[in-house]
Amino acid sequence: MAIQLGLPAALAGCNGPLSTLDPSGPAAAGIAVLWWVMLAGAAALFALVIVLFVLVIRRPGWGSGVSPERWIVLGGLVLPAVVLVPLVAYALVAGERLLPLPGLAPPRIEAEGRQWFWTFRYPDHGGVATRDVLHLPAGTAVDIAVSSVDVIHSFWVPRFAGKIDAVPGHVNLLRLRADEPGRYEGRCSEFCGLGHTTMRFAVIVHRPEDFPAALARAAAEQRK
Repeated sequence: MAIQLGLPAALAGCNGPLSTLDPSGPAAAGIAVLWWVMLAGAAALFALVIVLFVLVIRRPGWGSGVSPERWIVLGGLVLPAVVLVPLVAYALVAGERLLPLPGLAPPRIEAEGRQWFWTFRYPDHGGVATRDVLHLPAGTAVDIAVSSVDVIHSFWVPRFAGKIDAVPGHVNLLRLRADEPGRYEGRCSEFCGLGHTTMRFAVIVHRPEDFPAALARAAAEQRK
């Protein structure tokens, strides 16, 4: 009964506005696939250990024909190499795809962290700014130039991409692309002071043809 009740609760944690397992962009999808691959590898190792444990319990003396040195080589060197090397290789390839590599120069939005809110500026749209609301066009790659004016913050939109630090005096680039229009959530994911828990922001994704007008309206409303 407990398992029947616990499984839906566990699966519910895979959804929601801050779920990394419910991706809405290619970068977040790559991270989610990497997570599932690593989970599968960990599950396979766990299953192997359990099988060996059961064999030792049910059949005393099982494996005694193998020398301790061979157990060390097989279990301490060969097995980790077989499992970890492919996982690390896959992680490196997946991580490389998340970087804003040179070549394509997508639109840029500046994200500035401050205790305890975010300011977003849009240089390609007259430098208008919004506070605690990030506007994005759907289906378009955008480089987020992340910085801070006081302490180190961390910019994170779980359903679009991974985290990146907002460092005073330095700009870090994070490339985002949202698949579908809608409302999403982001937050500061690094403790930055007593108001850290309130340092959240909304992400509103518009259809590309509606984005300029929607951004102009949002900026005008914030100036009132």
